[in-house]
Amino acid sequence: MRRAEQRRAAVFALYQHDVTRRPVDDCFVRDAPVFTRGLAHAVLDHQEELDEVIERHASGWALDRIAPLERNIMRVALLELRHPEMAIAEHPIPPEGAIDEAVETAKRFCATDAPGFVNGILGAALGDLRENPSTR
Repeated sequence: MRRAEQRRAAVFALYQHDVTRRPVDDCFVRDAPVFTRGLAHAVLDHQEELDEVIERHASGWALDRIAPLERNIMRVALLELRHPEMAIAEHPIPPEGAIDEAVETAKRFCATDAPGFVNGILGAALGDLRENPSTR
């Protein structure tokens, strides 16, 4: 399974966890790869920080008003932007690649305006990181 598919699987497990409140380990498909599981658990470990970044850049939007799937798409991408060492990958995805994958996932699975919303928040977060790497 390609890494992009594994990232998407982590997004969907996190989405199910958000919506159903079941433990995330109950939300993975059978035989989910280690990378998928590790990525989802790393997102949960850093969720408070990731959500703060989303809220900071989602002007006028409270986190609970953002659709759960969009939230989790952004959480996974932000984890890889802010903590590439936590993404459990031998070769971390470049920041622009993480954003592109997130936008493509939003295009495929979310409402029409979601890709622009996701791109805007992630682009702003990347800009912050590049201006001030210590915010990592």
